[in-house]
Amino acid sequence: MYEGAIQDLIDELGRLPGVGPKSAQRIAFHILSSDTTDVARLAAALRKVKESVRFCVTCYNVAEEEQCRICRDPRRGNEVLCVVEEPKDVVAIERTGEFRGRYHVLGGAINPLEGIGPDNLKIRELLIRLGNGDVRELILATDPNTEGEATATYLALMIKPMGIAVTRLASGLPVGGDLEYADEITLGRAFEGRRAV
Repeated sequence: MYEGAIQDLIDELGRLPGVGPKSAQRIAFHILSSDTTDVARLAAALRKVKESVRFCVTCYNVAEEEQCRICRDPRRGNEVLCVVEEPKDVVAIERTGEFRGRYHVLGGAINPLEGIGPDNLKIRELLIRLGNGDVRELILATDPNTEGEATATYLALMIKPMGIAVTRLASGLPVGGDLEYADEITLGRAFEGRRAV
């Protein structure tokens, strides 16, 4: 549509997840009209993240050192391990302030349609971590979708024979939601996960 550098920028932005053609065009023209120092800061931030950010050698969360800040924290307990799909899931759980254990990031979920099987995830590394005997409970906090459920089921079948308690995050109705708008699966899970008051 456009020529030269602006079209190249639109094409590259359009390759980002969640950025469609219209958004890519909007972002490109925003960058074009931005101050040079703002664009330089953005470019420097992109360069720095590629140069200095890596994955933690223990849990595979993002880190700027060999281990992430959570794995380095001596106040964290080793008895409970929370398994998540992506580093962004760690951030979501940390925002609650409810979990004081450790994490293991799988790097995705089992998705045969995308060609992602158990060997493409950090499952082998998880089994090695569980082999040291410190973990008493494994919390499966994968997404409540088909891929996340398949991954959780696969892990539960592998880990239960090890004598480790395997739990799954509860799912159900959101706070402030109305029953009439809940789908059947969500409402069914809310009934399964009910608790005494």
